[in-house]
Amino acid sequence: MMKLKNIAFVLFFVACFMLPKGHAQTSDTNFKQALTEMVKTIQTVFHIEIIDNDGLLKDKELDYGQWKIDATNLEVTFANVLSPFNLSAVKQNNGTYKIKPFQYHKLTEEKGAERLQYLASLYSDLKSWEGRKVELKACMFSAFGLDKAPAMPNSKPILTKKRKYKGYTVENIGLEILPGVYATGSIYKPNPMPKKAAVVVSPNGHFGDGRFRESEQIRCAMLAKMGAIVVNYDLFAWDESQLQFDSKYHRNSIASTVQVLTGMRLLDYVSTLKQADMSRVGVTGGSGGGSQTVFLAALDDRITVSVPVVMVSSYHSGGCPCESGRGIHLCGNGTNNVEIAAMAAPKPQLLVSDGGDWTNHTPELEYPFVQRIYEFYGKNHLVENAHFPKEGHNYKESKRMAMYPFMAKHLKLNLKKVSDKNGGINESTVTVEPYENLYVFGNNPENLPKNAIKDIEALYELFGEKNERVYESK
Repeated sequence: MMKLKNIAFVLFFVACFMLPKGHAQTSDTNFKQALTEMVKTIQTVFHIEIIDNDGLLKDKELDYGQWKIDATNLEVTFANVLSPFNLSAVKQNNGTYKIKPFQYHKLTEEKGAERLQYLASLYSDLKSWEGRKVELKACMFSAFGLDKAPAMPNSKPILTKKRKYKGYTVENIGLEILPGVYATGSIYKPNPMPKKAAVVVSPNGHFGDGRFRESEQIRCAMLAKMGAIVVNYDLFAWDESQLQFDSKYHRNSIASTVQVLTGMRLLDYVSTLKQADMSRVGVTGGSGGGSQTVFLAALDDRITVSVPVVMVSSYHSGGCPCESGRGIHLCGNGTNNVEIAAMAAPKPQLLVSDGGDWTNHTPELEYPFVQRIYEFYGKNHLVENAHFPKEGHNYKESKRMAMYPFMAKHLKLNLKKVSDKNGGINESTVTVEPYENLYVFGNNPENLPKNAIKDIEALYELFGEKNERVYESK
């Protein structure tokens, strides 16, 4: 009874004392109120501080304003008041709330946990899960537009001169994955080359310097020294891909389609190499490369082992349209990267997470969810989590040290090839190349093949679509 009296008092307080001065709150004006005034009321009712440094509330008015404040529920109030303007209030580390544009790819941590609980309720055994998986896979193929992709041209891959280093070689590749569209990357191979080698696809993420950076080169070279053919490639309109498509196009939704297709079609190429053992195929990448890792593992049945790094989260689906722009997370009436990662079951998978980003709850939240799916197959021992609570968003040495033994175990690689005399993993024998060594076409667009298209509209047309994105002026 006391609680009801308190609520009634708050509602009375809002109705009688917090109405803005000089503005009649009547049905004649649909109880219209300035958003800035409403936010002041919300601060008072809930005893919180709301910050609008970017002026997103300015000059906005809401019909039935005060009626949309639910004094019993802050989250509902924010939704009622801010959603009509595609705004949201994001809680900061210091307890304040900051007004931001609506982030379709990011939920609150609490909502992420609720979403996982809901998803878990959809299947209770292997049969019901397999039904869900079939639904999600078909929808994702369609959402990405993979079902409309033209066939890969029969043109020969463009390969640069091979460089030889201790235990591995490197050559760069330009592969025409679509008519006039070239994927750029590097292929690392064991030296000497065994009769049969495992394959690892290594999609690049949004880290600075892309596939040219030291940590990415080390990761690929180490896996090659262990006995794998490693294919590392650029994101769309990122790094060398910018020769063909301006960097602003990286935030087009078609980028996610091209990136997934790049991984698949590079695998198509590698499968033609007589040394490639396509029964042993791994994929690993961090950040945006982590998104590509879960997508490829879910959609391409050739993948047998996956290690997504710092990207499997219940409340964050990737802030770049190249990860979340095609609406794949709307499939099955709503999914997320955790459920998509679980689609790899029962194949071996290592979730790498840390305490400094949106994978901060993986050990107690996301990992158990994925484990449950593996349990449906009786294979929960094949999924693991390596968590680094004091680290942040990266794919640096400690995370690589967790990945190497997992890949070695499940891809049958030779970890001794990269071990020191004490049995530790030693990365110091890798040669980090200068950026120019990793170019396929250099830094001059004139070096691209003559049929290379550079028009984003033409790229959309290949899929029977039109580009509807409006670009911000620089």
